Amino acid sequence: MDGRVLRTVCGNFATGVTVITTGGPDDFTGTTVNSFTSVSLDPPLVLFCLHQRSRLHPVLRESGGFVVNFLTGRQEPLARAFAGRDAGEARNVPHHRSPEGLPVLSEALAFLVCRLIGNYDGGDHAILLGEVLDLGVPGHDENPLIFYRGSMRVLEDEPANT
Repeated sequence: MDGRVLRTVCGNFATGVTVITTGGPDDFTGTTVNSFTSVSLDPPLVLFCLHQRSRLHPVLRESGGFVVNFLTGRQEPLARAFAGRDAGEARNVPHHRSPEGLPVLSEALAFLVCRLIGNYDGGDHAILLGEVLDLGVPGHDENPLIFYRGSMRVLEDEPANT
């Protein structure tokens, strides 16, 4: 199977754009991820996939938790910054700490604070499972940032009534 062809075909599935953040009381790092999904409502579980060589792994293991930050359309520059290899520098990004001490992007469309409960092999990626402990929708009036056919885009139109 040609990985480039697989990536192109899977690119026809529109996904949301998230930044996964984690860290301890004195540090904060994150990475842009579009491989996120809800798993279960009872118990409340979500997962995301992270490249095995991601710089986020050691910080995530140390913190024991993560935040899924759903991005707004105006946050594309933030998504691009966290997608880079040097995205660990996050001090200037508006954020606050959850009750669990994890960094939450203050201007996100919505967020989920999670406790890491599973780490599974997924080939060149790890499948990370989290239990949702807290959530919020600070940017509920904003349009979401999506990823489709290799590009970030803003979902602007309301769905048609059928």
